Amino acid sequence: MRRIMPLFLCLIAASAGAGDWPLRPGDTPFTQAELDALPGRSFRFFDGGESQYGSGGAYAYTYSAENGGGTAWGTYRIAGDRSICVDFTNGFSRCDLYVRNSGRVILITQQGQRFPVR
Repeated sequence: MRRIMPLFLCLIAASAGAGDWPLRPGDTPFTQAELDALPGRSFRFFDGGESQYGSGGAYAYTYSAENGGGTAWGTYRIAGDRSICVDFTNGFSRCDLYVRNSGRVILITQQGQRFPVR
């Protein structure tokens, strides 16, 4: 039993890698290497909005014209569960998780909303 308990605890810690995110079968969270490669990347969503990740943790979300246009500025950081947390200059904060599923990149919010990337 003493030998099994450490193994059991390691398995529990490994399964908690994506935190309490509402994952579906086939969801694979971004690897650390993919997260490290975020600076300079952008993701465009089907509603026309676009997330842009800059160097030094800079972040911008540009709304589509249909959603009022404009850009929300902030900074991002990668949390221990591999989610991306953004602190906007307007005081709003949020964390999201990027996953791959069936060849598609999907952003999942903490509330379980899923936004596929084009």
